[in-house]
Order: sequence, then structure tokens, then C-alpha cells
Amino acid sequence: MVTTGLGKPREKEKPLRFRIWQSRELYLFLLPAVVLVIVFSYLPMYGILVAFKDFKPHLGILDSAWAGWKYFDRFFSMPMFDVILKNTLILSFYMLIAGFPLPILLALALNSTPNQRLKKLVQTVTYAPHFISIVIIVGMINIFFSPSTGIVRSLLTNVGLMEGNIDVLMSASSFPHLYVWSGVWQTLGWSSIIYLGALSGVDPALHEAAIIDGATKFQRVIRIDLPLILPTIVILLILESGTIMNVGFEKTFLMQNAFNLSTSEVINTYVYKIGIREAQYSLSAAIGLFNSGINFIMILLVNQVSRRLGQESLW
Repeated sequence: MVTTGLGKPREKEKPLRFRIWQSRELYLFLLPAVVLVIVFSYLPMYGILVAFKDFKPHLGILDSAWAGWKYFDRFFSMPMFDVILKNTLILSFYMLIAGFPLPILLALALNSTPNQRLKKLVQTVTYAPHFISIVIIVGMINIFFSPSTGIVRSLLTNVGLMEGNIDVLMSASSFPHLYVWSGVWQTLGWSSIIYLGALSGVDPALHEAAIIDGATKFQRVIRIDLPLILPTIVILLILESGTIMNVGFEKTFLMQNAFNLSTSEVINTYVYKIGIREAQYSLSAAIGLFNSGINFIMILLVNQVSRRLGQESLW
């Protein structure tokens, strides 16, 4: 036994092995997640070496000759560097600006509605698109915006807003809007779930006191609900900033065509084309590492800014 400064006995801290054994059932539940992270997140980091080597498949990673920063220099000097970086940043920030606030607004609106039937209906309608595959989503976009037979073209023609064919799918300037707003439609309801969960923890007594004081519903949302879920919003914003360069490969690649390539070619699709199609493994690894490095820097910066402003942070 160890005594405290007040003379009271305090139990000696038990060894780590003993504490782990005491909670072995909990650690057993944690084990699959740990194995998953190690196998799919840490072990593949060994492949980073490819970015710094003249990788030859028949020699392997270790026996291939070192190339230093050769492939990074090649990437930065490529004519496509400015194009794919600009497209990636435009799509990422557009998606963040358009897609991040809307689930918060939806959650606040659903939480404030007294009509439970309407709330469940809206939740079902907005959740459903999340379960549609990317391939189906792109197929729907192609059908809806088909130049001659699309639903959008038929509606616009019937109301007299346009004549002839619609060229949205073949317009480079239309690609960012199609990509972002179809993504917002698909993820809006699902992304609002975490905010609804945070709102469910708001003490009803706060709203009751505000009602007694004469606060309107809008004032209660602004003064009570929004400040109380602000920590959740900040944490999710920090996590989103860590994926700012990861524009979805599948959807972008499926929506690409010869007409919109100037705005649809992003880092992920470019890595696929030069890495898989052209077998330039070292160059594609260098580009991928550059992409991950920017994401890492972004999450550090946003986390630091959040701490300086007195908000929540990841560490």
C-alpha cells in the first residue's frame, strides 16, 4: 500500500499486463479493428519506397536502384501538373463548401420539426441515395442528362426553356457542378445522422427554459442547438480537411469523357492511368505520396487553427 499526502492509503497501480488481462473481453473486441488497420494502413506503407526508386517488378522493391527525388521532379515539371492540381482543389473545396453545411442544416431542421411522420419520411428519402452504388449514380446522370432523350432535356423543352439537344455531359464547365451536386444528393441524409445523434444529447430543460423566456424556435436553434453541436462540427471539419485531395476516383473516372477531360482529370485518375495503364509505378507512387503529404499537412493546419481559436481539436 502507498500513502497519499494526507496520510490515506492508496492502492499501488496494477501492472499493465494485469489490467489488460482483466479487460481481455474488451481487447478481444478491439483486436479485429487493430488487425484491419495494421494490414491495410501500416503494412502498405512499405510501398512508399517505390516513389524513391527506379522500380523494376522483376527486381522487387529492395533490389531496385535508388532514384531519390527524380520522380517528384518529373511530376512537378509535367505540363499536366497545374491542370490536375487545379481540378483536384476545385472539386475538393467545391464539395466541402457545398456538402459540409447542408447535412447540419438538415439535422437542425429535422430535430426542430414537431411532425414525426414528416421527419421519418424526409429521413427515409434522404438516406436512400446513400445505398445506391456509384456506378448506378453515374448511369442515372447519363440517362437524366442525355443530349436527345434525357428527362432534363424533355422537361426543359416542354416548358419552353430550351430547344434542341442539351450538352451538359459534353461541357467541361458543367462537370464540377454535376459531380458535386450529385454527391451532395447522395450523401446529404447519411451525413446528417451524426448531427442528429449529437442533437439528441441536448438537454430538453434548456429548450423549456428558453420557451418560458419567450424564445422563438429559430432563436432556440441558433442559441442552444447549434452551439452544443459545434464541437462535433469542428471535429468532422478537421477530418474532412484531411481528405481534401482525395477526390473520389470511381465517380470521377466514370464521368470522364473526351469533352470534359480538361476539368475532370484529377490526381487519383491520373495516378491510375500512368500507374496501371502505362506501368510507370515509381512516378505514380511519387504522385500518390505527394497527394497524401498534402492531406497530412492540411489536417495539421486545420487542427492547429481550431486549437488557436479555442475550439475542439483531434490532439
